[in-house]
Order: sequence, then C-alpha cells, then structure tokens
Amino acid sequence: MRRFWVIGGIGFGACLCFVALLVVGTYSAAAGIATTGGRPVGLAKGAVPSKYQALVQKWGVLCPTLSPAILAAQLYSESGWDPDIVSPADARGIAQFIPGTWATHGIDGDGDGDRDIWDPNDAIPSAASYDCSLARYVSKVPGDPVTNMLAAYNAGPGAVMKHQGVPPYKETQGYVKAITTLAKSFERPVGRVAPSQQAAGAIYFAQKQLGTPYLWGGNGTPDQDGRFDCSGLTKAAYETVGIELPRVANDQYNAGPHPSRDELLPGDLVFFSDDLTNSREIRHVGLYVGGGYMINAPYTGAVIRFDKIDTPDYFGATRVTKDGAASLPVRAAAGRPS
Repeated sequence: MRRFWVIGGIGFGACLCFVALLVVGTYSAAAGIATTGGRPVGLAKGAVPSKYQALVQKWGVLCPTLSPAILAAQLYSESGWDPDIVSPADARGIAQFIPGTWATHGIDGDGDGDRDIWDPNDAIPSAASYDCSLARYVSKVPGDPVTNMLAAYNAGPGAVMKHQGVPPYKETQGYVKAITTLAKSFERPVGRVAPSQQAAGAIYFAQKQLGTPYLWGGNGTPDQDGRFDCSGLTKAAYETVGIELPRVANDQYNAGPHPSRDELLPGDLVFFSDDLTNSREIRHVGLYVGGGYMINAPYTGAVIRFDKIDTPDYFGATRVTKDGAASLPVRAAAGRPS
C-alpha cells in the first residue's frame, strides 16, 4: 500500500502616497466582488510542468471520480514533480510507488513494452489507473466518491469499506482535505476568485519594510538586520495574519487559486519566471498592491520597493487562502530561496 509522504522601482515620497491610495481604494472595492459558480475546467496555466501537462490532462479523466486537478495535486504532494526522488520508505519516482504496489498496479502507459517506475510516461498513467481501481473498490460506500477514493489511496480500500466512508484516522482525514484543497490551485478557475480576508494585513506588514535592503536568503530575523529576499518577505507578510507559506516562491504559487491578470486584488502574490509554462521554474514573487504595482524585494543591491508587475516575465498570480497554504507539503528548501 502506498502511503502519503511529503518531502519546502519607484521612489518613495509622492509615489508612496499614490500607491498607498491605490491599496486602500482597490482593497475596499474588493469586498463587493462576488464569486460565480461553475465547475473549473482544465488546469491552471503553468501549474503542471509543460512536459507533464498533456499526461495529466489525458489520464486525469480516466474515470469519473478523478480529475486532472486531483491527479496533479497528488503528484505534486508526492514528489514535487521530481521523477528521480526516493522516499525513506523506498517509494520511487514522480508518483512515489513502492515497488510492491508497482508490481501490481504499474501499467505500460506509453505502450513501449515495459513498465518503468521511474518513467513519468508510465508512472503518471499508473497513478491515475491506481486511483480509478481504488474508486471502483469503494464505489458502493456511501458519501462522496472522490473523498472515498482519496481515503482508499491513503488508508486502503478495506478501511474505507469498514468505516463506510473516510476512516477516523487523523492522517487519512488530513490527506483527503489536503488533496481536495490543493487541487484548487491546479484548476483553471471559472468566474472570479473570492477575495482574501487576510490581504490587508499582509500588505500592511510589507509596506513597513519599504526601503529595507535586500538580502539573499533573508527571513527578516534580527541577526539579518530585518532584511528579506523576495519569498522571505511574502512569507513573513502572511505569517502576520496567521498563514504559513512555504519558503520558496515556486511552492508559494500553490497556496491558493489563480486569478487572471484583470482580476488581481491587493494581497495577491504575483510571480515571475523565464519559463512561462512551468511553475516549478518561478524565480521571483511580489505582493500585489493595486494599480499594476507590487511590493517586492528585488535583488542584491536594491531595497524593498514598489515595482510594476507588467513585464515580459510575469507568470501569474495566486490568491492565498489559509486552507490552501496549509495543504502544501512540507519540503526542505533547496537551491535559491527566492
């Protein structure tokens, strides 16, 4: 049985007053924006690395209980899209199959005559096939078929049948909630995304840091003289309103759903990348404040400041939610902490 396993400008003066007014005015207007219903269709732009997007889209509709977003959330939680990872329990590859489970449930997804646990072209289809097999095992259990499938994935179908639904195991209940919540960050939204209730507090914190010198790897601690890098600043801003974000920008992208450029509201995180097809390549993040501006910690030698977001490397945005942030897997930060 596979188990859930997770692995982390412009100047001040008049410009400051101008953007501060934008913040207040735009944020006040945000309270009146209503969301519309509708089932999200497809995957959010760049949320799945481009080399895996077609696979996830194709195999994510293998059965009615599965969706591309649910499959993407599972793969991201299991491996962070790393096809070479091995867990302490010897779960292997992008879908984190244990060899014994692979022997039973691995399939030849690309039809090349072998079943390779390390090959995403086999492992991603196998993950979808395994999900659908579990869904069939528990299809007669009362309740939501998606949550029953996910519970069976984590605890085994026997436990779901025994308890006639999601079993009362803390790990399993947490896994089901995490995946269903995280899936929202992989869905392409239909209609407007609900405003964040914590945005004003995050912006208030970030504004107080204006003029502070940038520090690569900076978390704002006293020994760092209160300095930040880009993701250190956004992480600290949301910590002040009780939301714990991951340390690195490309993981922060999955902390909630993704409003389009014309739906941005103050408090949204805005992201930048040299590869606009792959959220794992995001290299910079800022905190949107309205009027086309963000507060960000740009680079060594600069200070925390306002910058425009409309640049060729603009990737997209995330409307942070508390549940969305809590659903993210805990990973050790590796490489550049931006």
